[in-house]
Formats: sequence, C-alpha cells, structure tokens
Amino acid sequence: MASRRKEYQENVRFKVMQIINQNPKMTSRELAQKVGISNGTAYYLLISLIDAGVIKISNFKKNSQKAGYIYLLTPKGIREKSLLTQKFLSQKKIEYLALREEIIKLERSIGIDTELHNNDDQ
Repeated sequence: MASRRKEYQENVRFKVMQIINQNPKMTSRELAQKVGISNGTAYYLLISLIDAGVIKISNFKKNSQKAGYIYLLTPKGIREKSLLTQKFLSQKKIEYLALREEIIKLERSIGIDTELHNNDDQ
C-alpha cells in the first residue's frame, strides 16, 4: 500500500512540475483543478517544492490593482522533472504492454483476432 501511495505522490508531483513548466502563471487553484487535487494539497505541494528548491516563486503584476505569482522550475527542478519523466514513461510503457497483452488474450478467448498485436510493432 505504501508503494502505491508513493507512486501516486510522485505522479502528482510530476504533473504539477509539468504544468508549471507549461504555464508558470497558473494559480494554485487552477493547478489543483487541472491535476485533480484539493486546493490545500496544491498549496502544500507548491510550498514543499519551493522549500526543496525545485521551483521558485516570483511576483508579477497583471495590472496596477492586482499582483500575482509566477512559478518557475529551478535547475534542480528541471533535473528532477527529467528524472520523473523517465520514470513515468517507463512505468506507462510497462502498463501499456500489460494492458496490450490482456486485450490480446481476451480477444483470443472470444475468437476475435484483431490487428492490434500485428500492427503495434510496426
């Protein structure tokens, strides 16, 4: 159970870093909504990433009435995102191959022979 929790936390951390990299001006509320976590969790995660030196936060002004924040990956954050990307990709490939094999077995069990297992490797 602990390994699934750790895997989930790493996936959320990866998604947050990926989203920040794509849209540094996103608010923590928007980030929470996009990742599918609570606002409190997003805030806590952002603070932990800042404390770890993975992201930095800067102020920017949209207009004279409002101030906002911009989240930027630090060099350490870029390295961590790269490592998490490799791990995430490897994990998804394993899941894909297992799912592909399960689909092939199910199709064969009901007499369907689709092109899935013949064309995927091309």
